[in-house]
Amino acid sequence: MRYPLYQVDAFTGHLFGGNPAAVMPLEEWLREEQMQAIAAENNLAETAFFRPGIDEAFELRWFTPTVEVDLCGHATLATAFILMTEIDQEMDEVAFDTRSGRLYVRRKRGLYALDFPAESLHGIDIPGDLADAVGAAPSEVLEGSNYLFVYEHESDVAELAPDLSRLGGLLRDSGKGIICTAPRESGQGDAASRYFAPAHGIPEDPVTGSAHCMIVPYWAQRLGQNRIHAFQISQRGGELFCELQGERVEIAGRAVKYLEGIAHIPG
Repeated sequence: MRYPLYQVDAFTGHLFGGNPAAVMPLEEWLREEQMQAIAAENNLAETAFFRPGIDEAFELRWFTPTVEVDLCGHATLATAFILMTEIDQEMDEVAFDTRSGRLYVRRKRGLYALDFPAESLHGIDIPGDLADAVGAAPSEVLEGSNYLFVYEHESDVAELAPDLSRLGGLLRDSGKGIICTAPRESGQGDAASRYFAPAHGIPEDPVTGSAHCMIVPYWAQRLGQNRIHAFQISQRGGELFCELQGERVEIAGRAVKYLEGIAHIPG
């Protein structure tokens, strides 16, 4: 069988930046093991599969090279971008039914704005083994669906050189990743971050929309402002325009199509 397949760089306005995601439109789900195999073959942080749902919404699922995940920001943005630019250019809003409930993406002043759930965070003691494996002890640690390691300086985050093999072993049972964040110091913006999820087959994610469900509530409270201009300072780099809206987080960014092709999948 032949299936269209796209690759999109998300949270960037230029090719070879941001976070690449594969997007595969479907009429019916493939078998789960097929979708996982396609994600492994693509070897990107995420491959998104979507099909028509109810109430003009689409059902959306996300796979890393090793597991299906509950929430993914950049692949959601990439999917909305393909829907709005390749499939229906008149579309300005799309609803997705996912493992994390119904999510919306809207076209907004040249950006694609995700409506995601804000996470509740609670402080914990600094886990010594994890701090050693990341490469430097943070000043503060909070926990939600991931760990949030807070550092004093952007350079502290930029210079981290984690032992990813050890980190993956330590995180395997919890299934969490580690978000490392600090105040933005090198130019514009409010917050800088990096994200490591070796237990999910993602050593370092270039730009992580879902991580900002934790990053934005933290910095909004600390800075006393709801709008957070965030940068993920991975090698590829990404820019996110965020706003805390009560129990939701708006996470907006740009996207660029890199590749369009046909996948040949056995029936």
